Amino acid sequence: MFSSGDAVVYATYGVCIIKSIEKRDFSGEDVEYYVLQPVSDPKNTFYVPTANGQLRDKMRRVMSKEETQDLICSMSREELIWIEDEQERKAEYRRILDGGDRRELVRLIKTLYLRKQELLESHKKLHSADERALNDAENMLYDEFAYSLGIPREKVIPYIREHV
Repeated sequence: MFSSGDAVVYATYGVCIIKSIEKRDFSGEDVEYYVLQPVSDPKNTFYVPTANGQLRDKMRRVMSKEETQDLICSMSREELIWIEDEQERKAEYRRILDGGDRRELVRLIKTLYLRKQELLESHKKLHSADERALNDAENMLYDEFAYSLGIPREKVIPYIREHV
């Protein structure tokens, strides 16, 4: 269970603060919701029903500074997860994004970043689905890194490069 004031990562939207837990009537009955405000877009608000396990499972606590630093230090040891078959790759990357496992997100980012660099050398681009997966994974993870490390988002990549 989460509490008001907790920082959470919500799906692919990044870090949100639970502003309150309150009952709302959006569909003819009072339902209890977590009221989430994205850190990167405070004008936006998400309402996540506390009793909806599927949506609630898309919320996870933000890593501590130490957990973030440990994950960054382990990045160079993470295996790549390139899958040749486009449909299988798309499905696996979606599973990783939906699951939110940070190590798998690191592997996904590392794989697609290196693939993108390889393709750029031959004047090619990543497939649009791969580019989207890379952007979603970076948004999820780098927002969390910035929040837990207490640094601006634009300083995350230089921080990673310095510590890997």
